Amino acid sequence: MTDTAPPAIPPATQVTLPDGRVELAPDSAAPSGPYANEDLLPVPVRRRTWTTYNFCALWVGMAHNTASWTLASGLIAVGMDWKQAVFTIALANVIVLVPMLLTGHAGPRYGIPFPVFARASFGVRGANLPAVVRALVACGWFGIQTWIGGEAIYFLAGKLIGDGWTDAGQVGGHAWTMWLSFALFWVLQVAIILRGMETIRRFENWAAPFVLVGAFVMLWWMSDKAGGFGPLLDQPSKLGWGGDFWKLFWPSLMGMIGFWSTLSLNIPDFTRYGRSQRAQTWGQALGLPTTMTLFAFLSVMVTSGSAAVYGEPVWDPVQLAAKTDNTVGLLYALVTVLVATLSVNIAANLVSPAFDFSNVAPRKVSFRTGALVTCVLGVLIFPWKLYADPLGYIFTWLGLVGGLLGTVAGILIADYWLLRRARLDLVDLYRTGGRYWYAGGWNWRAVVAFAVGGVLAVGGADFHPLVDGRPVPALRPLADYGWAVGLGTSLVLYLLLMAPRARRARD
Repeated sequence: MTDTAPPAIPPATQVTLPDGRVELAPDSAAPSGPYANEDLLPVPVRRRTWTTYNFCALWVGMAHNTASWTLASGLIAVGMDWKQAVFTIALANVIVLVPMLLTGHAGPRYGIPFPVFARASFGVRGANLPAVVRALVACGWFGIQTWIGGEAIYFLAGKLIGDGWTDAGQVGGHAWTMWLSFALFWVLQVAIILRGMETIRRFENWAAPFVLVGAFVMLWWMSDKAGGFGPLLDQPSKLGWGGDFWKLFWPSLMGMIGFWSTLSLNIPDFTRYGRSQRAQTWGQALGLPTTMTLFAFLSVMVTSGSAAVYGEPVWDPVQLAAKTDNTVGLLYALVTVLVATLSVNIAANLVSPAFDFSNVAPRKVSFRTGALVTCVLGVLIFPWKLYADPLGYIFTWLGLVGGLLGTVAGILIADYWLLRRARLDLVDLYRTGGRYWYAGGWNWRAVVAFAVGGVLAVGGADFHPLVDGRPVPALRPLADYGWAVGLGTSLVLYLLLMAPRARRARD
């Protein structure tokens, strides 16, 4: 069998409905063996029930979180005004929506998660490479969000207990009570994981609107402190609209894209439950750019107000909330942060890596085990260093993430849309010797495209504060455009490497 542009999929193994959705034939046995388990198998059409509203709600729930808040507030902290920050974030989310919709297409059509989708291009075994990269990124995000949640507990307990808690002796640059708070929040998330996905879904049903109300409360509080909305809008840019702004704009844009570049890969983990392509397309188009832009606007308004009130922008909402003398207001703000962080961290940073780690050894690693692995690695990645300052958070962490994951997105899009014309063989995605087995389960062409694209995208990046220096100084001019460089390079190189195979398939 050919590996690209199959002329037809054997009708005995799968059926195509009039609306284009595909599922395993009712009278055929489900794939089994070392590359299949219940979590990775295609979702039957009868269980693909998500509507446009469900996808909108998904994005509302994931966008309203502290990390999203610090994206915009971090741009204010490095010198932009509110118009520049909102413009940067709005444009980034419109751009990242494109690969989000392209890779998300395979979900409602075939009912498969991201690791299985990646098998078509990387090979049945080779898909572990992008899956593990994506999972490790999620571990980093899980760690960052857990640190934020720990901060909320730390300040909340400090307000209740007093200076004995907040002024405790330091260990590793932080009060030991901060480390304890971090550990408590980590344990809380593990407990929810062990209770299962149903508990997670129920928790998220009310978390998102609660957080949005909390953001408006913070805006009202800051405008009251600043003497109205005027001072919030009047804070000038430290960069202007000249060369200084554009020098910062491009790496900032790539960082903002990098924030959701994770979901642009594993969005099939969610769209596989979609009722139709229309549902996932409209749901994401209405939910992602609008929600992120609104939340960014709230964030920059509050952060600009903090600059007017306190003389410098306070980009971390937890530390900003801690400045209030109103105990009730403080408790509400910090509980809001806690709820938002808990909800988003579990949904966005545990579901996907759980599938990814399960894909490495489907017969041995369950969804729950994969989630626990994520929790452990999220600590070992030292999230307190990544989150220590906005420069490291936006340009180092988000820039590296965007560059690497943009490379994977380029390969997936090239393979699925340009080579296969959105046609996959479901059974072959789970078995040895099929059209996606390539050489020993690996497609070396995808690996080469990933390696070359990754080096060009992040080789010239500044890894501070993780490490000093740039791995490949000569690539420094490309570092500010990491996501675009990675996606474009891998897409073109993959097509070139696969061209001989495609020609043989046509002959």
